[in-house]
Amino acid sequence: MNILVGLLSGAAASMGLGGGFILLVYLSIFTSTPQDIAQGINLLFFLPVALLSLCIHIKNKLIDIKLVGKYLIAGLPCAVLGSFAASAIDVTLLRKLFAVFLLFIGISQLFYKQKESDDN
Repeated sequence: MNILVGLLSGAAASMGLGGGFILLVYLSIFTSTPQDIAQGINLLFFLPVALLSLCIHIKNKLIDIKLVGKYLIAGLPCAVLGSFAASAIDVTLLRKLFAVFLLFIGISQLFYKQKESDDN
């Protein structure tokens, strides 16, 4: 089962579809891995997958480097703050916050209406 979850997570992550979500849910629920440990494993898993995917996407001209730079300006400091917050928050509370986040995302996707493009 671990190999299957690794394959699915890697494939989804390489397409930018949230493969970490699959791995994090699997580790947290099905293996009873503590939330903070699951997050660390997820981050380490993501690094080589992201590097390989990034190389392929750059080669295929699928990345706007200027736009990435704009997001990094806000993203990196927030990642540092998030890391400190995750290590300071009790694991039980962290699991509950993650569950609320998943619930919010799920509900928002149920009611999401895609805007019509001008190409039609």
